[in-house]
Amino acid sequence: MPMKSYHIVILGAGGVGKSCLTAQFTHNVWIEAYDPTIEDSFKKLTVVDGQSLLLDILDTAGTEQFTSMREMYIKSGQGFLLIYSITSLQSIGDLPALHDQICRIKETTEVPLVLVGNKSDLENERVVSRGRASFLANKWGGVPWYESSAKRRVNVDEIFWDLCRQMMRLERGTEEVEVKKEKKKKHACVIL
Repeated sequence: MPMKSYHIVILGAGGVGKSCLTAQFTHNVWIEAYDPTIEDSFKKLTVVDGQSLLLDILDTAGTEQFTSMREMYIKSGQGFLLIYSITSLQSIGDLPALHDQICRIKETTEVPLVLVGNKSDLENERVVSRGRASFLANKWGGVPWYESSAKRRVNVDEIFWDLCRQMMRLERGTEEVEVKKEKKKKHACVIL
């Protein structure tokens, strides 16, 4: 079976742990010091449900000064992780605008996407309720929602694998539509 390749874009406010989640998934390391990201790209070979995948993961800036680059990222992305911190109401408040931008640019609401509440190890500092996040996930059509901890490596692989499964299903669905179109063309008759 040939290796599939997917482009994942990670979006969210600054300081929510996008880089830490990416580093844990790609290199199994915890980054203690916070250094604001402008843009980092990572490649990861993985196997999901028996399928070998090459993931090209784009860790984007969470600061306002780089929002102009976001449209380009979204156009090239096939799957998206929308990250917030359970310790920041502002970070989850920023996500509906990002979701709307993704759907507008992709011209569909059927976009592979996972909503992730990071920093679950800081439960005593929680300000974003599970109910609020669940409501948002349901509002977006029942997208998968996880709470994760990059520090403790909780649900790190799961969020990426879930996103991969969505991209694989979408690709299979697109391939099936193309096959049906081809069959229709072959069976069309011309009446003169």
